[in-house]
Amino acid sequence: MTTRDVWRMSRAGTLDRLRRETERLPPPPPGHARVAVGAVGLNFADIAACLGLYSATPKGPFVPGLEFSGTVEAVGDGVTATAPGARVVGLTRFGGYATHVNVDVRYLHPLPNGWTFAEGAALPVQAITAWYAICELGACRPGHAVLVQSAAGGVGLNALDILHGLGARVVATVGTASKVPVLMEHAGLARPQIIVRARRAFGQQLDDAMRANGLDGFDLVLDAVAGPFFEPAYRRLRPAGRLVVYGAADLMPSGPRTNWLRLAARYLRRPRIDPVNMVSANRSVMGFNLIWLWDEAERLPEAYTAVAGYITRPPLIGRRFPFADAPAALRHLQSGASVGKIVLEI
Repeated sequence: MTTRDVWRMSRAGTLDRLRRETERLPPPPPGHARVAVGAVGLNFADIAACLGLYSATPKGPFVPGLEFSGTVEAVGDGVTATAPGARVVGLTRFGGYATHVNVDVRYLHPLPNGWTFAEGAALPVQAITAWYAICELGACRPGHAVLVQSAAGGVGLNALDILHGLGARVVATVGTASKVPVLMEHAGLARPQIIVRARRAFGQQLDDAMRANGLDGFDLVLDAVAGPFFEPAYRRLRPAGRLVVYGAADLMPSGPRTNWLRLAARYLRRPRIDPVNMVSANRSVMGFNLIWLWDEAERLPEAYTAVAGYITRPPLIGRRFPFADAPAALRHLQSGASVGKIVLEI
């Protein structure tokens, strides 16, 4: 008997045990569905929650995970929107790192035809984040000039698809030169549209990029980095321009332990905007956290429908990790070296 034979038998035994345990699960509550999870999408919010830096984290022990895809196994009383056997994507307010979830059916949406579970798990959080920042808060219009920070990540790539559909003019930034080919090959950007961010020269980089692309400023800035890159971008907003903040990667620890002194120093040096100056400059700064949509479930169908109008191809999956390797997957995302979406596969 080979090692492969032993592994196959062990895996078969594990699956049989999972099936037996699943058969003993109680039926979902009314209005809910039980979903056998096929893949889980990773987000920076998962890392922040695990490090104790996310205010929305439940008190006490908790299971991370805000988005998933899978197959409906059972439905509770009163459910007509889905049925056993349906392939779905879904949002959950934590708890997504699991083989099965019970979720209110209002947070489920059909998996697009032809998409894998990994591709489906990459859709909800980051695509809706990009759409809400661009269309709802950013009020982006055809011809607007838009700066997209961290453009090679999950939100950034979704944002580029949406902006292409809107006919916007784009400048994109990345943290390392290794990510430039991703934006050129996957998003179709030309090299002059891409900036490899430099902490001490970012303002000059923006000026050079604007000159190269025939821009006199930005109508919209999407920022998930903050830190020293916030103010230079803010100062290059055109009149009535908007800067939308939905993250602060510059404050994210790079290792498994939080260096509280370094974090405190960066927090104290964080950018500050004078609201009186905002009035005279006619610029806006807005921030949001997608988890608030959990309490606005009636808005999700509108969001999914809007996203489907712009995101017509499967998201770029940067890395796939087995479910058992969740810590390694989180460390890879935290490293800043990732591109596209990182997913766990069950």
